[in-house]
Amino acid sequence: MKILFVAVAILASQFSADAFGLPSRAVARTSSLKSTAKKDWTRPDLQGSSLVADTLQEMESDVEFQELTKKIAKLGVDGMTKEERATRRRALDELGVPNFMRFVAENDADSNTAEVKNKQLHRSEPTILQLNIGLYCNQACNHCHVESSPLRKDETMSAEIAARCLELLQKTPSVDTLDLTGGAPELNGQFRFLVKLAREWAIENKRKLTIIDRCNLTVLLEPDQSDLVDFLKENQVNVVASLPCYGEDNVDAQRGRGVFERSIAALLKLNEAGYGTPEHPELELDLVYNPSGPFLPPSQASLELDYKRELEERYGIHFNNLLTITNMPIKRFADFLAKEGKMKEYMELLVNNYNAQTVGGLMCLNTVSVGWDGKLYDCDFNQQLGMGIVGESETNESAKKQKLSVFDIESLMDLGKYSVRTDNHCFGCTAGSGSSCQGSTA
Repeated sequence: MKILFVAVAILASQFSADAFGLPSRAVARTSSLKSTAKKDWTRPDLQGSSLVADTLQEMESDVEFQELTKKIAKLGVDGMTKEERATRRRALDELGVPNFMRFVAENDADSNTAEVKNKQLHRSEPTILQLNIGLYCNQACNHCHVESSPLRKDETMSAEIAARCLELLQKTPSVDTLDLTGGAPELNGQFRFLVKLAREWAIENKRKLTIIDRCNLTVLLEPDQSDLVDFLKENQVNVVASLPCYGEDNVDAQRGRGVFERSIAALLKLNEAGYGTPEHPELELDLVYNPSGPFLPPSQASLELDYKRELEERYGIHFNNLLTITNMPIKRFADFLAKEGKMKEYMELLVNNYNAQTVGGLMCLNTVSVGWDGKLYDCDFNQQLGMGIVGESETNESAKKQKLSVFDIESLMDLGKYSVRTDNHCFGCTAGSGSSCQGSTA
């Protein structure tokens, strides 16, 4: 069967979904306690119960969140973004640090590489198509750089845009990964449509395609999602799941009351289906760690060993890889830094830990990020700051330079002539071992 994308948008509606410090070592458990822990934490009573009401209640009682909401209402999203940028720039000015690309050129012995020319970043062939299909989420994590929550119901990808994204995937042979994120992408009406048709097309055309679901775990227990794990397994979707710690207090403090026990129950459910187990290497389950405060992640490799030991001993959980991601000084985390008076301190930390070896692995070089409204970006962080890819439409010759959307290009390869847009938040991706949606980069 050959997919006709003209009809794809009509079919899309049929797939609507209904819907921080470092961990400390724990005392080792005996083998007899492992099975007991696993049995206790499966929590079948949580399946079908929603976290939304609890999240909304916490948001209403959170003074800082309410203050931030009022500030956004007063300044607008664009106004808040400009204020964040100015705060970061002031911090760097006080530190005597130039703009990001000038800093890279001055601190890299080989600053004239394939990626860096004339103090600009130049992309390679795109291999990852990342779609943020909506900002609605059943959680409201305090580190969330996209500021997702149950209140973000309107910012959701349409069937027409989802269909166009699949068409661009088809027309760009170099792309081997479809990365679906949000919000909670699984609660978006286009999620199952995108997964199902992308997998069918890849099989039909004998094209190797990795499909990633960036999952908050608790969504697996939401009402009408009881078949979600089976759907992911059937379509060989890799799960990249957020778990900032293996301790309950740290996770709940960062992600909301009750999130930890739901996350553990969800991980056990994924393990039961074969995810993250040696018996099913095709079902990858990766976990994501991000710091709980203004400090850099530890070594990804060493922390992965800690996670694997503790999660297996405490709960009988298995997974494939741990990805460490640096907190970017934008959105909710930027607001936290500003309130604590730590923006300058954090920017200094990022600058002082600049690692030139991370530049070649920056995700903006091989990733194209698409917003829920179809606008094109160099990365998910630029997307949240409204820093779209600016260029000339390939489909409308009369159009002047503009922020491009999926309808302005014929293939993702068309973006190769545009340099990557950078700004002072980019120091977050080049500090320490580097940071990207795929984990450390050096």
